[in-house]
Amino acid sequence: MENKVILVVDDEPRSRQGIKKTIERGSQQYEVITAANAAEAIERIDHEKVHVLITDIRMPEVSGLELLKKLKEKAKDPVVIVISAYSEFEYAHEALELGVVNYLLKPISKEKLMEAIKKAIEIEKQREKTGMFNKIVDDKLLEMQQLSKYNRAVKEAMDYIDQHYDEELTLKEVAKQVHLNASYLSALFKEELQVTFSEYVTRKRIQEAKKLLLSTDLTIAEIAEKSGYQTSKYFIKLFKQFENMTPNAFRKQNENDS
Repeated sequence: MENKVILVVDDEPRSRQGIKKTIERGSQQYEVITAANAAEAIERIDHEKVHVLITDIRMPEVSGLELLKKLKEKAKDPVVIVISAYSEFEYAHEALELGVVNYLLKPISKEKLMEAIKKAIEIEKQREKTGMFNKIVDDKLLEMQQLSKYNRAVKEAMDYIDQHYDEELTLKEVAKQVHLNASYLSALFKEELQVTFSEYVTRKRIQEAKKLLLSTDLTIAEIAEKSGYQTSKYFIKLFKQFENMTPNAFRKQNENDS
């Protein structure tokens, strides 16, 4: 499992190194890096994935709050913990508006710091899951699967496809499973789902393929096979038709986002 990266930003070397050592002594599952100012912090975040940002609120030239604003402009969103020797309400209030999850006053106890980091990591993991879900899910497919108004046979057909999408599926075979003739099931799909039987199967397979692209190192040919396609060429053609990019491009785009 990848170590979570924590960036500590503080213009005071003693404070910066003290926080770093406290975290490292408290847990070996975090990689702790540091920056002496906002410019250095932005440079680090631009070049590597930072999961949690711990920043002092008052720093010369660019404050911690200004750093958070710059990161928002760049669409960078590590989970943020603010530290400060000042307890003025306006700082805390503005920090919360910028999405800060915790506001700690110096001197910080080891227990409070580690508790804040644990909470931040949980938030980051949840964000990661949500982000992954949004990249994978087919909104149209999700909408179809959530509605409950369908004919019993259509529901059964959808369930059968969802469970057997990785096998060779034909309209005739699925119709047989739900005790209807193929023509009638085809008409029901168009009438109730507003998509053809073939489109439903394809949407399901492409969604599952996206999951494999983002969560495994399987080759495109292997993913095609696990998604129910006998040839990668046909899989790539359909994927491009539905996602406006190739499977490889989809995987690379996600790696860049991560």
